[in-house]
Amino acid sequence: MSGKKIPRSADNDYTREAAAERRRFVEEFTGASLEHTGQYSFDPGILPGNIENFTGVVQMPVGFAGPLLVNGEHAQGDFYVPMATTEGTLVASYSRGMSITRAAGGITTTVVDDAMQRSPVFIFANARDARDFGTWVADNLEGIRAAAQTTTRSGRLRNIEQYHASRMLYLRFNYTTGDAAGQNMAGKATYAACQWILQNYTGNLVRYLLSGNIDTDKKHSQMNTLHSRGKRVIAEVTLPRALVEERLRATPEQMFAARQTSQLGGLMAGAVHNGVHPANGIAAVFIATGQDEANVAESHASLNYVEVTPDGDYYYSVTLPSLIVATYGGGTGLATQKECLQALGCYGDGKARKLAEIIAATVLCGEISLGAAVVSEEWVSSHDRLGRNRP
Repeated sequence: MSGKKIPRSADNDYTREAAAERRRFVEEFTGASLEHTGQYSFDPGILPGNIENFTGVVQMPVGFAGPLLVNGEHAQGDFYVPMATTEGTLVASYSRGMSITRAAGGITTTVVDDAMQRSPVFIFANARDARDFGTWVADNLEGIRAAAQTTTRSGRLRNIEQYHASRMLYLRFNYTTGDAAGQNMAGKATYAACQWILQNYTGNLVRYLLSGNIDTDKKHSQMNTLHSRGKRVIAEVTLPRALVEERLRATPEQMFAARQTSQLGGLMAGAVHNGVHPANGIAAVFIATGQDEANVAESHASLNYVEVTPDGDYYYSVTLPSLIVATYGGGTGLATQKECLQALGCYGDGKARKLAEIIAATVLCGEISLGAAVVSEEWVSSHDRLGRNRP
């Protein structure tokens, strides 16, 4: 082991020269070539706040699926959806789902909740002190809200949930965050609110932690499934029987029976949701559009519901209770990610709910397509045809 530090420039570390120096350092130490890693088209000067020790890029293939027809409140019309993936058949499968839902008149999407959390925990000598503190918090919400608002122009503290356990009180601060994902915003605002609490509460507080982990940041939880984190968005469609039989080569009854069977299997396995593969579509769009990819952990949890209608058609809905997306800030302003957002008409202010509706509709298409491939026994043949690149 060399023990040498990775080269950094004290003057300006976000230059092509600084990146090239780091590539040479890694190449000399490892013997590996970073030729392709060093090929990129943007100015490294745009990267502060996105990465440290910038050395180059990892290029992901991007394909567009579509057209996707969305009948949303924020997303309306046809969209071609960028998906960054290395999994063959993925774009083709989502495109198939988009084709059949478009033939059915499109997908209806609805955002029903929108909030980002930070959850500090306050620790006391006993449970009664914690209870009394909870009463004080409820009585002083406006003062707490005013302190939080001093740190942000676009975020707003909506409400504070309280959860008692032992001699602790966990507070779940809920913020609206505009078009940013809002994790950092919520953390900064909650820190300011907690400082105000410490200055103004005169009871017997022992200590506090800014994160008590009940917000379950970048982890799946039942809390976020029930209470939402990010956007809670629902996508739904009714597929006519004739369309299901012609395009998916199955009947609504066969599709419904397969859902029942797979849900039982997922229950036995202890799966955290009853979706088919929502993480596939979400991750692919997240990477293409500059989202925080770790948020797939929360965002992929889905609540799928299907039924055969009295007319014999097939109703399918997907609820994403914790879809965390942004159209401003983070990685959304980087070169290729910005282009992909612009292709969706989703870059900048006022577009986060539109992007959420497009992603939810995309997930629905993938659920329908893969579910049908399993029923019609086309799953393996499709992967053999499109997903094998081994020599």
